[in-house]
Amino acid sequence: MKQERQKAILELLRKQDIYTQEELTLVLKHKGFSVAQATVSRDIRELGLLKKNTRKGQKYIVPEGTEVSPLKRVFRDGLVSIDYAGNMMVLRTLSGMAMAVAAALDSMKFPEILGSVAGDDVIICVVKTKAAAAALSEKLNVY
Repeated sequence: MKQERQKAILELLRKQDIYTQEELTLVLKHKGFSVAQATVSRDIRELGLLKKNTRKGQKYIVPEGTEVSPLKRVFRDGLVSIDYAGNMMVLRTLSGMAMAVAAALDSMKFPEILGSVAGDDVIICVVKTKAAAAALSEKLNVY
């Protein structure tokens, strides 16, 4: 559902001018998506949408290259939670998805990650520092 909604958002913004989250929420509801403004706000952040000044005000635009890669989609859809202790991060995934999510994470090539080990539904990452683990946890939570 999230994938279809985000794909619809990208298509809508390429076809028409949308100026507010409220307007985008209404258009999505009209298209059959059951969404709240908070969901749309999260989608805007995850998709990295930008605002562009126009004569009518600021409208949302899709930055070039915004299509969600298959690996990023696996990461986002398979991930359940992220937590950290010291310089170790624990990523919980859907059952059986840890290897795929770990492969997606590896493909992102975060220099802070020294290595990771995946089980069935848990990934343990060793990160260079405690501060880097905290910052990376925050960054990955918006993917």
